[in-house]
Amino acid sequence: MTLLILGLALWWGAHLFKRVAPGARASMGDQGRAMVTALLLVSLVLMVLGYRAADGAVYWGRSPAMVGINNLLMLVSVYLFAASGMKTAVARRLRHPMLLGTLLWAVAHLLVNGDVPSLVLFGAIALWAVVEMIVINRATRWVPPKGKGPKMEVFALLGTVLVYGAIAGVHYMLGYPAFG
Repeated sequence: MTLLILGLALWWGAHLFKRVAPGARASMGDQGRAMVTALLLVSLVLMVLGYRAADGAVYWGRSPAMVGINNLLMLVSVYLFAASGMKTAVARRLRHPMLLGTLLWAVAHLLVNGDVPSLVLFGAIALWAVVEMIVINRATRWVPPKGKGPKMEVFALLGTVLVYGAIAGVHYMLGYPAFG
């Protein structure tokens, strides 16, 4: 569990550094961006290793209904990531589509994983997404992005289906059946 918590702390710190200490982050220039990227990669490795090694009580498990809800939330989550990157109509209406997608990802995983390591991992990521939205909202005024046209809407939907299928495939390869 120590590696998991260390990875989560590093994730939080690396992401919030720009918001908490904007002057220090700006003074680092491109080297700061490389450092944050490296810290995020290390945090992901620590979280994966820590999660796979962690053990804890199980409070609930998968049920067919929760698996279905999980899959629908995951589809919306993946779409929000695509919409954010492609500046679709949704991204022009929601201030934080990527963070909202992350929050939905975490909630979806909590619905089907009721063990302590999952509560720590997905709960901390969900809380981070909410905190990040609050911090960004307090720091900056939102200007909706300019749209890139209807073609991007189609690309976002196609990309969502492809990425969702790839994610499900990876889950099956790792021994976690995504569809029950």
